[in-house]
Amino acid sequence: MLAKSWLIIKDETTRTFEVVTQSLSENAFSNMVIAMQRAGMTVTPVLLPVSNRHASKEHITFTGYTREEGLYNRLLQHHHKLIQQALGDWD
Repeated sequence: MLAKSWLIIKDETTRTFEVVTQSLSENAFSNMVIAMQRAGMTVTPVLLPVSNRHASKEHITFTGYTREEGLYNRLLQHHHKLIQQALGDWD
């Protein structure tokens, strides 16, 4: 049986996090975060198993971090800009 996990992204620069609720697989999520890290972004993925203690995403907290809704989408847009700049410099 495969256990379900919460997909969480943490932005180390702004000390914020978001529980990603999009229907992504763990592999796709991890690969995207690794691509962001390789582009120079300071982000960290967290895969937290769904349990009684973390049955709801509102119960998930990290010491020193604040919750930011829309963080994953903002980071994706920033990553796309970095890729476009890198391709623009490639000419």
